[in-house]
Amino acid sequence: MSIRFDVEGHVARVTIDRPERMNALDSAAHAKLVEVWQEVSSRDDIRCTVLTGTGDRAFCVGADLKEDTGLSGLEYWASFNRIEFGGAKPVIAKVNGLALGGGMELVLGCDIVIAAETTKFGLPEAKVGRLPLDGGMNLLPRLIPRNIAVGMMMTGRMLSANEMAHFGLVNSVVPADELDDETDRWVADVLACAPLSQKAIKATVRQTAHLPISDAHARKTPELIAALESEDSNEGVTAFREKRTPEWKGR
Repeated sequence: MSIRFDVEGHVARVTIDRPERMNALDSAAHAKLVEVWQEVSSRDDIRCTVLTGTGDRAFCVGADLKEDTGLSGLEYWASFNRIEFGGAKPVIAKVNGLALGGGMELVLGCDIVIAAETTKFGLPEAKVGRLPLDGGMNLLPRLIPRNIAVGMMMTGRMLSANEMAHFGLVNSVVPADELDDETDRWVADVLACAPLSQKAIKATVRQTAHLPISDAHARKTPELIAALESEDSNEGVTAFREKRTPEWKGR
């Protein structure tokens, strides 16, 4: 199985498990990821997802170039399915090594990024006559300074975890042997918050990033309405007043 998928305690853990190929994605692994994200989005018992790769050498180095898909560049682009990352639920990237090409684009699709200090990020597609089709050209210039993003894509240069944290892409950088513990701390913080609030935040941020502030403020997503009208919105305030931990119902 090239993609491992486990759920425990409201947390889904998705692991790219091809260490012999630096966790590169072939077409079967890509198709499995699409299935996994659909399941994450549809399951009410999942509140948070952690995405990582097997081993400490690579998170994911992108497409497996040894696989011959038989498609031209234009055909590949036309047939490419954009992976949706967990619907409106929080997704944490636990980046444990090289995140290159499609692997870095997986990181761009996540909401929180925790990286080992040995990690390097890059979009080297231009070096092999390809393009960063899965969000690199569109997302990266919106998440970090434009010239840094374009420079990475036009040269294939890699940046360190600390550099990417400086530019705002990475939330936390830790020594490799502390990566699991740091990720678990972020997971605990996510689970401590109201799930409907998190869904509303993610949906609003993603659906309004391209809008002027006034238009973004006026956009009332279904997730936003659900959170505002939820029992949890009252439970949170009540728990605060009673000095106790909230009991989130997700409704």
